Amino acid sequence: MRAVMFVPRPEGAVAEVREVPKPVPAAGEVLVKVRAAGLNRGEIGVRNALRSGAPQSSGIEFAGEIAQPLAGGRLMEGERVMGHWRGGQAEYVAVDERLLVPVPKRLSWIEAGAWLNVFTTAHDAMVTNARLKAGDSVLINAASSGIGVAALQIARLLGAAPVIGVSRSAMKLAQLRQHGMQLGLQAGEGEPAAVMEATGKKGVDVLIDSVGGPVAQRSLDCMAVLGRWVSVGRLGGNRGALDLDQLALKRVALIGVTFRTRSKEERIACVQRCASDLLDALADGKLNAVVQRSFRMEDIQEAHACMERDEHIGKLVLEIS
Repeated sequence: MRAVMFVPRPEGAVAEVREVPKPVPAAGEVLVKVRAAGLNRGEIGVRNALRSGAPQSSGIEFAGEIAQPLAGGRLMEGERVMGHWRGGQAEYVAVDERLLVPVPKRLSWIEAGAWLNVFTTAHDAMVTNARLKAGDSVLINAASSGIGVAALQIARLLGAAPVIGVSRSAMKLAQLRQHGMQLGLQAGEGEPAAVMEATGKKGVDVLIDSVGGPVAQRSLDCMAVLGRWVSVGRLGGNRGALDLDQLALKRVALIGVTFRTRSKEERIACVQRCASDLLDALADGKLNAVVQRSFRMEDIQEAHACMERDEHIGKLVLEIS
């Protein structure tokens, strides 16, 4: 079968489509024929850091049809599913049945391939860790990213207000209003004052941060007393100065989340919680997969270049078959 592989080079790996053995499902696994697979920014970092060793598979989310079901399992051959597991950018993937959820009828393959990872990540950050409730004010950094757009939609679905998005691009902010953002702010030193004005000088109850170090103090300046600040990503850098006395006075909970240190059982729990809370809203159109562009599998290098230019809103997707 064909699969996207990261082939190591001294200057960083290159993404190539290569012929690899078709996976054989282990106990508890099913085989999925993949139709589409989402791209995620973390894959760029993995590719750049891979400089030696064997080629590695790529991808963390996919959509396709059950090709080989589990005996006595809940999924039948031909059933449309979305999955969250490694190696999804391939013609077939073997995956634990519990990491698969049904694709609502209204979604295309491309939309289905773009949904599960970002919504599971955003749900885990906002609902499980930040304990978002109706009436909470929310600030979402990097609001045009896949996770950002998912977080905007979840916030509005759950009754948060105001829902504030931050981006460096005024053009992107204008487009984000259709995805749940109530107030858009361009990233900069004036951001805390604008947040305080929007929240009656209180600050935000929940911050979903994908930028990291360079905006750490600015993020803290935006927080309310007893606010919950969830660090989802560090697109701008891992390190930044922070006034710990201010952190203590505001009694802010600073929470880090990632899938990299989670066990498979923990990942399963995240996927199932997300599906339980959000699949009905996806099926009836209250939530959407937001896809800027799709690429043929063979155009993986062009897809990575597009992601690195950071011109898109939402997701980029590979068409597998």
